[in-house]
This record gives sequence, C-alpha cells and structure tokens, in this order.
Amino acid sequence: MKLAIVEIKLLAREPGALFSLLIPMFILVVFGSSIEPGDTVLLPMALAIAVGLVALYMLPTTLATYRERGILRRLSTTPVRPGNLLVVQLLLQLVLALLACGLLLTVAGTLLGARLPASVVPAVLTFVLGTAGMFAIGLLIAALAPNGRSANGVGVMLYFPMAYLAGLIQPIDQMPDIVARIGEYTPLGAFGGSLREVWAGQVPSPLLLGVMAGYALVISIVAAKSFRWE
Repeated sequence: MKLAIVEIKLLAREPGALFSLLIPMFILVVFGSSIEPGDTVLLPMALAIAVGLVALYMLPTTLATYRERGILRRLSTTPVRPGNLLVVQLLLQLVLALLACGLLLTVAGTLLGARLPASVVPAVLTFVLGTAGMFAIGLLIAALAPNGRSANGVGVMLYFPMAYLAGLIQPIDQMPDIVARIGEYTPLGAFGGSLREVWAGQVPSPLLLGVMAGYALVISIVAAKSFRWE
C-alpha cells in the first residue's frame, strides 16, 4: 500500500499523465460540436486514442526508466520485490486509462449528447481485450528498450502508424482498401473496429475479439520472457 501511494504521487506529477487525459478530451470536444446525435465513430475513436497513449507512451517509458535508474535492481535487495512495483505500475496505468475513458464517456454523454452503447457486456469485453493487447505491446517495449528515452521513442514510432491504420487519423472509408484491411487486424485497429461495432449496436466480430486476445496472450508471453530487471 505504501508503494502504491508513492507511485500515485509520482504519477500525478508526471506531465505525460495529464497529456494522456487531455489529448483525447481535446479531440472529443473539438470535433464533438459537429457530430450528429447518432454518431458511432468519434467517441470510440477517442477511447482507442486514450488507451493507446497510456499503453504505448506512459507504461513503457515509466518501466524502462525505472530499470535504467537501477530502481528495480535496488528493490530486489529489499523486502519490496521489484515484481510488486511492476504490478502496482500496471494497475496504476490501467486506472489512468479507465479515468481517461470515464471522463470521455461522461463528457460525451452529458454535454455532447453522443450515443452510448446499449449493451454493457460487449462493450466491457471489447475494452478488456483491447486494453490487454495494447498494454502487452507497452510491456514488450519496456522489456526491450535500454532506457526511458528509447522506450518513449519506440512507443511514439509505433503509435502513429498504428493509429493511422486503425482509422484514428484518417477515416477508414478514405483509405485504400488493402490498407484498411490490414489495419483492421492490427491491435489498435481491431480494438477501434470492435468499439465502433459496439457503438453501432452490433455484436463485436468474434474474429476481431480473437485477434485482440491473441495479441494480448502472445505478446505478453514474449514480454515476460524478455524482461530484464537491470
């Protein structure tokens, strides 16, 4: 608990945490004034952006920085094992993603009159699998990056191509068919596509759910085998 309190204070002072909250909100508010009442694209897009920022920027940068500074190595000699710090960080980053998405849903539902999903279970399942897949990528970056700066750079380099392929930068209907098809099966593309299906009142594609689950499982295993404490 003491470790969690310390990490919460550190996270609250991190500018990146504020950006992860404000950037998706800025996109939602700026474009939300022009959306139609039944829009099923903007809010899912903002949710996917929020999770992607936390998973590919905040999570790997923080963990790689801790290893670079020797914090994990020093913790291994104390009763507070380094594994405890990893668990706390994962939970805090998950809470940050949930907070960002909760704010988006609140603003969209109350101020913008955006459509919310009618079925809770498909929405929760999609969010869990999509977030797990994106967090697995963040963990893999943290496992392989030699320091915090390189983890930050790799996360950014991965985020923008994935966001483009997922239709978060350019509408999917304006992309070449082959590019849109490839993007549909990327981690962020499967996540965003499933969210759009949920918001449209449809059952998420089992194939896309399986794609997200596969990414989460396989990449998590690779990240766990590759992770170094120092």
